Amino acid sequence: MNPYIQYMYSYPHKTAYGPLMGISLADYAHALQGPGHGLYLHIPFCETKCGYCNLFSVTGQDSGAVDRYLDAVDRQLAQYGEILDSCKTEFSDFTIGGGTPLFLNRRQLERIFASVDKRLRLSEKLETAVETAPNQTTPEKLKLLKQAGATRISMGIQSFSQAELQTLWRRHSPQKAKEALWLLKSFDFPCINLDFIYGIPGQTVDSLLASLREALTFEPDELFLYPLYIKHGAGLQKCREGAVLDPDQAFRQYQEASGFLRSQGFYQISMRRFTRAYPHPAPDCGFSTSLALGCGGRSYLGRLHFCSPYATDQATCLRQIHAFQSVRDFTDIEYGILLSEDEEKRRYVIRHLFIYPGLDAKKYRRRFGSSPTEDFPLLEKWTREGFLKEGPLLSATEKGLGLADCLGPQLISPDIRSRMEKWEALYG
Repeated sequence: MNPYIQYMYSYPHKTAYGPLMGISLADYAHALQGPGHGLYLHIPFCETKCGYCNLFSVTGQDSGAVDRYLDAVDRQLAQYGEILDSCKTEFSDFTIGGGTPLFLNRRQLERIFASVDKRLRLSEKLETAVETAPNQTTPEKLKLLKQAGATRISMGIQSFSQAELQTLWRRHSPQKAKEALWLLKSFDFPCINLDFIYGIPGQTVDSLLASLREALTFEPDELFLYPLYIKHGAGLQKCREGAVLDPDQAFRQYQEASGFLRSQGFYQISMRRFTRAYPHPAPDCGFSTSLALGCGGRSYLGRLHFCSPYATDQATCLRQIHAFQSVRDFTDIEYGILLSEDEEKRRYVIRHLFIYPGLDAKKYRRRFGSSPTEDFPLLEKWTREGFLKEGPLLSATEKGLGLADCLGPQLISPDIRSRMEKWEALYG
């Protein structure tokens, strides 16, 4: 069994989306009524493109290009704000991702926070998360984030081995990462998260554990462990020989690394996420609502999911950015998917099953009038095979967590799989 089929961080994948007609944000704004919603701003700019990266991002853009993009975001905010005002929408979470958000200069970062604060209602207890990278982490930018009330900073380290960083096409050095981390620690943010990758060609269990031991000297609040996937136009895909993930080797690394982190007092929340704090039950993430700003992020409004068309290569991403900057009516939703009840069930199961505390069968029945095992007999099979724990909460065992990227894809519907395969045939 290959443990590494597909990362199921959301369902369905963007490659299953398509053109939409006659849909306006105003028609679905009721999903954003009142408090408790997420806001995401996508910054699609990076200094360089990592070899494994298949995210919506571009390189080689100057300050003027960033300003033109932010001009469009301002117009989008103004139009969204008018619709959401009548719903008294209040956002409790604000995430700035990318790309590399701290690629922006201080003035541009200040502009982002000011624009969002001006146009939207934000909770007094707003949780603000920002992604960064070692080369873009500076005192003046961290000071700005601190003043803006950032509560979580996530830094992509990936490895403290120079050879492994070079294999990944990362442009920072181990020393630069350490300097950035000491600087980050000095600002005393409530939560610091560090990302690492395993399954890197040439990496060993010992070198992976050495990176994690180094990371723990900085006392991070959370760590994410990601297997190396190389898909959808990533740079390393072009020189795939020698860069292919070795499933057996990667899984051994995962087992050793996850066991090590648990032995150091971390709680394992999912296959990827480890946290020092005792985990509290997550909100009902199967139907959580989130509105995306910018080009490249996804919005989730009930059964409506929408975004800009999926793209990974430089030329296509640039075309999408230019198209975004020329949009007149951002409330006209042109690309996405409307989920059927069956797809909503699948999303609900996928979003809960492999994340602490698991899938609550009673909540599922209240929503859908049936039980998850009735709708998905596969869950009973997984329980018999030791992947899931029995009880009122269907949750992954330690064995099941490690196989989440193999088990989760088995819940993809035939229709969504067909859509994804068509996209792969055209663009993959």
